[in-house]
Amino acid sequence: MSSRTERATTPAPEGMRLDKWLWAARFYKTRALAVEQIDRGRVQVNGADAKPSREVRPGDTVRLRQGRDERAVVVRALSSQRGPAPVAQQLYDETPDSVAARAHAAEARRLAPEPALAIAHGRPTKRDRRAIEQGRGGDSGWGERWSASLDDE
Repeated sequence: MSSRTERATTPAPEGMRLDKWLWAARFYKTRALAVEQIDRGRVQVNGADAKPSREVRPGDTVRLRQGRDERAVVVRALSSQRGPAPVAQQLYDETPDSVAARAHAAEARRLAPEPALAIAHGRPTKRDRRAIEQGRGGDSGWGERWSASLDDE
């Protein structure tokens, strides 16, 4: 029997590298980005921190963070190629808790006040600054805290 037929009859591996699966499922744009996020501890498989070479199999639960959002997905299928988004979405199922948490976080961000609105008048003008300093007691105590004199008195 030749080695060619032996290779053809050997079963395909049941799992694939985590970084490659995250790339194929379109969670990260490149495998290098996936590896970076995994190394930073932002990806867990079945509740444990993982390494990029960790094998994932259908049925595994993968928790990952994308920007501000955290997702929990269950691996449905494996693919060694990165395909279009609709095909990539068939590789996983997002858990209902994860969907609800992401929707709640998005709603909270939408309802949060705009940080720029907290500044009512912007930066004070020179006149405003002088009025503020006069309200504090003249030159804001500069002469009391610091002395430029050479006297040791």
